[in-house]
Amino acid sequence: MDANIEYAMLYLELNVFSLILIWIILRKTQGLSKMEAQRNFVMSIISEMIFFISDTWFLVVFTNVIPGDGWILIACKTVYFFSTSSMCFFWFLYFEHVRETNFVKDIWKIRFSSILMVIMGVLLIGNLFFKYLFYLGDDGTYHRGPLFILNYVFSYSYVVLAWIRIIINIIKKDTKKSRKQLIRLAFLPVAPGVAGIIQFIYPRLPVACVAMSLATLILYLVWVDELISLDPLTGLNNRKQLNLSFEQIKRGKSDHEKIYLLLVDANHFKNINDTYGHLQGDNALKLIARALREGCKVSGRRTIIARYGGDEFVILVSSEGGTSNEELKNAINTRLAELVKEEKIPFELTVSIGVATLEEDDSLKELIVRADEAMYDEKREHGGR
Repeated sequence: MDANIEYAMLYLELNVFSLILIWIILRKTQGLSKMEAQRNFVMSIISEMIFFISDTWFLVVFTNVIPGDGWILIACKTVYFFSTSSMCFFWFLYFEHVRETNFVKDIWKIRFSSILMVIMGVLLIGNLFFKYLFYLGDDGTYHRGPLFILNYVFSYSYVVLAWIRIIINIIKKDTKKSRKQLIRLAFLPVAPGVAGIIQFIYPRLPVACVAMSLATLILYLVWVDELISLDPLTGLNNRKQLNLSFEQIKRGKSDHEKIYLLLVDANHFKNINDTYGHLQGDNALKLIARALREGCKVSGRRTIIARYGGDEFVILVSSEGGTSNEELKNAINTRLAELVKEEKIPFELTVSIGVATLEEDDSLKELIVRADEAMYDEKREHGGR
């Protein structure tokens, strides 16, 4: 068999495998979530599928596996590079949404961030006439143009920017994600980025599609993992994850370390729901969750935060750290009061917090029962605040 045909068949098999893999992921994502992050994830998958199809079509025409003229090659490359740009753009937005950054709360920032993709589209249209990115030679064959590298610069800028912003989050710790989650996210753009550079240098090495499909699979698995371990409203750990974390902490506790459980309950929450509606009730729960995250962050202690159910939250906290339990409670109450003022919500929102210390033979349920008793003592002492 001709060497070009062998190469084309190998390339075709890898691309078809990658295409089938991400098509399965696309089908699996449908209906699982309506979150904006996942809509961007779906758009990146669709762009990726177009990327694979145009890349494969170009290859089989270029190697004469199927008939086609030079203009088909140009059309395939035009679609290929624009889909690369759109895929990287939607990946960038996905990473921002997943980390719940302030960036995605501003529609104008999102629109402005699409400028590189728009420029890429304009350059590709102009290239059809001025041939500065890629072109057909006099013999009808495909050639790279003098500005060919711009195809990669404008597209992969999104990947580099996403990676830099994740690293900044890891250093500054200014996000709701844990350090472990951020490190995992930071590694995800690396493989496709490196694969793209390799394929730029060695065009006949079919690594980009495989790397991108595997990165997409990992993103999908991370998403599914979060769906089954996180509370969808607040983004905190759910009860299942709390149980797992409790057992891990209990097994790993050192002899000199103490573990405390803080049970947090929203005061007069039923009145908020009955008077202002369930949407405002949901908003109140999200504000409490945010106050818990930010209050625990400044405490300097190792914590696990979970929504236990309804308007109740649980914090597992180690004795090792810079603040006492009372200072941690004050930090949470202070931050919640600040958020209520910042968000200008039309009702009073406070919490009561009970604390219990983990004993050697305690189950999670027994620990929560004791924290619950302490929490109701606080409610009675302060009249539900």
